[in-house]
Amino acid sequence: MSDLEPDPEFDDSNVLVMTNVTKLFPVRTPLLRRVVGHVRAVDRANLVVRSAETVGLVGESGSGKSTLGRIALRLIEPTDGSVELAGRSLLELSPAEMKAHRRNGQMIFQDPYSSLDPRATIADNVGEPLQTQFGTPRDERDQRVIELLEAVSLRRDHLRRFPHEFSGGQLQRIALARALVVRPRLVIADEPVSSLDVSTQAQMLNLLEELKREYRVAYLFISHDLSVVRHISDRIAVMYLGQIVESGDNDAVALRPLHPYTEALLSAVPIPDPVVQRSRRRIVLTGDLPNPTDAPKGCRFHTRCPYVMDVCRIIEPEPFLSPEGTEVRCHLHLSGPKLAGRSVLELEPEDVSPSGQ
Repeated sequence: MSDLEPDPEFDDSNVLVMTNVTKLFPVRTPLLRRVVGHVRAVDRANLVVRSAETVGLVGESGSGKSTLGRIALRLIEPTDGSVELAGRSLLELSPAEMKAHRRNGQMIFQDPYSSLDPRATIADNVGEPLQTQFGTPRDERDQRVIELLEAVSLRRDHLRRFPHEFSGGQLQRIALARALVVRPRLVIADEPVSSLDVSTQAQMLNLLEELKREYRVAYLFISHDLSVVRHISDRIAVMYLGQIVESGDNDAVALRPLHPYTEALLSAVPIPDPVVQRSRRRIVLTGDLPNPTDAPKGCRFHTRCPYVMDVCRIIEPEPFLSPEGTEVRCHLHLSGPKLAGRSVLELEPEDVSPSGQ
């Protein structure tokens, strides 16, 4: 078996399994560096990415998306929970085992200008994983890099150029080539199109889809833009203040959202038809994202929720599984059969009594 062929020793129906993952970052005083609190960046998150599928992880800035993505590759150590990548528990691997296992999970960062070495040629930037993972000779590395450059619509004469000679869209395609060069099972794309213009975004998204089919790779696609996530994802997970508050199939989440936060994100997505755009209900969230060092008691979203009930301020909701298979953390679906499983698009704030009865 070639070094670049997938390892057949395990069942990869679930490429990534994250269970009850929590990450606390200490808050320290400026001078004495004493710990005076913790930022709960990720709070008991569960996430599964299956083979050759795309899971979109969406939420506003500060929700913990990027932290969860980095934990998935053990770029950050979790405080609690477990992470399995390609059939192995990452937290049980030694440094040497972790280095060898990294070929199964690669990452595309948001800023291609800082994620590529400006002093190295494209051949060295893209081919470095082959050198560190397999010790591939230079000629074989270059040939493999040329294949990947052509796969991302670049030319072989780009091989000896430097990153400063390329546009942002070209650099992000180079970053994608580098992620795919060792044939990983999972690629985590952290806001890969947020710095690109609209037409370049569309090209990048289409390229990601094309290469997913060609290389049978799974994506965890992280973004704050639900319209982009909906375009590319098979399943969607919505994150708010460290928690995944809703997750399910693309159409179920996008067409029948069960969580008020998902409804608010959807209402912010522009619609090309001005008549439909004017007639739709726009949800404007009041207030800022709460301080993650002092998260609200009860439901994390209750300070901004238009459907807030008394129970939301006291008790944290347990996950509810809808008939469509969507999992949601919201008391609207735990307060009785009248509201259970109903899309929030069917509700008005006055439909919900403050007491939750």
